[in-house]
Amino acid sequence: MPTNELNQVQRRAVSELLRVSPVADDLAQRFRAAGFTLALVGGSVRDALLGRLGNDLDFTTDARPDDVLKIVRPWADTVWEVGIAFGTVGCRKSGFDLEITTYRSEAYDRTSRKPEVSYGDSIEEDLVRRDFTVNAMAVALPEKEFIDPHNGLEDLAARILRTPGTPEESFSDDPLRMMRAARFAAQLDFEVAPEVVTAMKEMAGRLEIVSVERVRDELNKLILSDHPRKGLRLMVDTGLAALVLPELPALRLERDEHHRHKDVYEHSLTVLDQAIDLEAPRDEPGGGPDLTLRLAALLHDIGKPRTRRFEKDGRVSFHHHEVVGAKMTKSRMTKLKYPNELVKDVSRLVELHLRFHGYGTGEWTDSAVRRYVRDAGPLLDRLHKLTRSDCTTRNKRKAQALSQAYDGLERRIADLQQKEQLDAIRPDLDGNDIMRILGIAPGPQVGKAYQHMLELRLENGPMEHDEAVAALKEWWADQG
Repeated sequence: MPTNELNQVQRRAVSELLRVSPVADDLAQRFRAAGFTLALVGGSVRDALLGRLGNDLDFTTDARPDDVLKIVRPWADTVWEVGIAFGTVGCRKSGFDLEITTYRSEAYDRTSRKPEVSYGDSIEEDLVRRDFTVNAMAVALPEKEFIDPHNGLEDLAARILRTPGTPEESFSDDPLRMMRAARFAAQLDFEVAPEVVTAMKEMAGRLEIVSVERVRDELNKLILSDHPRKGLRLMVDTGLAALVLPELPALRLERDEHHRHKDVYEHSLTVLDQAIDLEAPRDEPGGGPDLTLRLAALLHDIGKPRTRRFEKDGRVSFHHHEVVGAKMTKSRMTKLKYPNELVKDVSRLVELHLRFHGYGTGEWTDSAVRRYVRDAGPLLDRLHKLTRSDCTTRNKRKAQALSQAYDGLERRIADLQQKEQLDAIRPDLDGNDIMRILGIAPGPQVGKAYQHMLELRLENGPMEHDEAVAALKEWWADQG
């Protein structure tokens, strides 16, 4: 690495470390006074060197967790012990969130889903057990001595992920590190060393012993990163995706020279990229990475392999793949133990992603537009983005026509929204009105009447009160 590049990296790191120095140095002095050492470590050092250090700081120490608690409790604003079983004490001080972990090593046996934690006595022993060399650097405090026994700084400059020891040993200690390799590739836009990729392919099956929750959390971090395509492709190529998200590699449908269709796997990754481009900027309210939208973009076509049919005219069809895909999405996300509300939202977006394609050049009635808005509900903005992202054709004329058609639909929605408050579509008569007008008590008939009035509202738009009452009475008479 050129000397001037190294100096630039070091200067950036020093400026970042000086920013956190008052908190970090104060804490380090307290550990020293108690007879212990403290060092900034791992991702915090890596991010400082990259000039992207945030307010989450990781430390390592030779003090055992009980000793750490004695030191930080009188000093910190808040202390938590969620990770203490794994040697980690968390605390907050002056706006910084700190995690202090005792020198340790983690290893899995062949059947356990939980790592066996053993404490070490030296920082060198701790660093060799870290996942990657770029995370195996430390800065001893308060003297700010840089510790890099595995050339992590060189790998950081080369933007490459290697393991401190052999990748086989590293992934045997914690198989989740294979997922972390894909995640860091996506987050940092780094390449993964060939020997690491080889080990991932050979050891992918070991991931099965890791808890679903830990795997899901790594997958989320990958999908929410700046370059998720890079990490997802690595997961597919190494066989990790076959265990975590098998619907993704299944999109690589075999091509038939007589039955041509779009590459569904590449299309899905492109739709994800395009959905990310439509996300609101981070500095806007509600902006930044949107897990719901990104999952829907990635999974929107997973029903295609099960619904593919070769037609007599040489075409390939995927009839009702959106319905099948919604069910598959719900099943996979449930197995990964996603929150129910997120499962519901992503599945609904997958189910609705083709609805616009019946719009044509604007033939929908106002009733159809109202139903589109009603069915999307609070997901309407995400559905707009997903639908626009789903256009990956290279035919510029076709792409422009689709974009203009959707512009037209959004204008119609805005017009109706202004006239009719589409985001709160309700019948012109509520349940109390229905019971009073018909003289009935609460029960199934009230629900049926409410649904009938809602259908009229969707079909015809708002009605005057007397008109709505007459329509209700007419329906009631037909019920006998």
